[in-house]
Amino acid sequence: MKKLLKHTFLILSVLILNSCLGMEVDIQMRKDGSAKVTLEYRFSRMAETVGKLDGNEKWPVIPVGREDWQRTEQRVEGMKVASFSSSRDARDIVNKVTLEFKNTESFLKFLDQSGRRASLSGKDGFNKLHLTLNEKTSSKINSDLLELVRQVCEGYSFKINLSAPASAAINFTDGEGKEIAPPASVSSQGKKASLSIATAEIFSSAQGLGLDLVYK
Repeated sequence: MKKLLKHTFLILSVLILNSCLGMEVDIQMRKDGSAKVTLEYRFSRMAETVGKLDGNEKWPVIPVGREDWQRTEQRVEGMKVASFSSSRDARDIVNKVTLEFKNTESFLKFLDQSGRRASLSGKDGFNKLHLTLNEKTSSKINSDLLELVRQVCEGYSFKINLSAPASAAINFTDGEGKEIAPPASVSSQGKKASLSIATAEIFSSAQGLGLDLVYK
C-alpha cells in the first residue's frame, strides 16, 4: 500500500510540476536562423517549494529566478538572457524572460538537449520545428488522479505566438508526430500564427500531443 501511495504521489507531482503552468511564448524566427524568444510563465507558489533548479535531471525543471536562467545560459552555447523580471500575486509567481539565440542549433539545445522532444527539419524552403508537449504513454493514468490534476490546473493555459520573415503556421500532432485535428483554435495570418490551449488538455490525450511550427 505504501508503494502504491508513493507511486501515485510521484505521478501527481510530475504532472503538476510539469504541466500546471500558465505560459505564453512569443517566438520570433529570423532569416539568418537566429531567434528571439519571450516567455511569460506563472506557476503556483506551492510549486516553488518543491521545484528543483536547472540541471537536476531527477526532477521537473522550473527556472524560478534569474540565477536559474544564468545557469542555463552557461550550459547552452549561443544563448543569451536579454532580460528577466518576476512578480507574484496571492496564488502565483509570474516570471518573464527574454532570450536571444545565435542560431537554431542553440534554440534546439535549449528546448531539449536530448533531441527527443524537439527537432528541426526542412522541405521545399520551409522549416518545421517539431515540439513534443506530451509523449504517448503505454499505461493509463488513474481517472481520479487525472481529474485531480485537471482541478489543480484549472485557470492555467498554454499560449504560443510564432512570427517569421515570410510565413508562419502551427499544426497539432499526436505524441508520435502525426498531424491530428486541432484540439484548440489556431490563428494564422501570413507571417504570424498563434494558439491557446488549456494546460490540462496537453496531457489528457492518450495519444500524446505535439506541435509543428512551420515557417519560412
